[in-house]
Amino acid sequence: MSESTDQVSRAEAAAVAAAARSTRLTGRAALLAVVICAIALSLAYPVREYIAQRQQIDQLLAQQQTLSAQVQALQQQNTKLGQTWYIEQQARAELHMCFPSEQCYQVISGQPPHSAASRKQPPGEPWYDKLWQSVKRADAQPAGAKRPGR
Repeated sequence: MSESTDQVSRAEAAAVAAAARSTRLTGRAALLAVVICAIALSLAYPVREYIAQRQQIDQLLAQQQTLSAQVQALQQQNTKLGQTWYIEQQARAELHMCFPSEQCYQVISGQPPHSAASRKQPPGEPWYDKLWQSVKRADAQPAGAKRPGR
């Protein structure tokens, strides 16, 4: 019976040793963890910079597209301004000009032109009065509230 007890105690001791060995951090595992952390930390900054540069490139591409559209519009306007008929049309419409051989008439009505710029805004209280009223409302205490320190 001592032999079977001896075998059981050896089996238990082996199981306890195996359990202790499997949960204990070995030197290789610790070294591996340190190396992985070092690699992760060394890659963090370059990856962040890469992402920032990609965003900047995307913004610059969008800006380039906007500017190229503006350049194209200006080139079209330049082409129009190089044509005589367009200059004459603009001179008639904007400056009310006409050729010496023509008689130009301008109809003036008794009513002013209806445009957004000519409409007057109703006079309201100035901005600083509105600001002061909001300060007064914020400072006002409810009737039953006590002020601190009194």
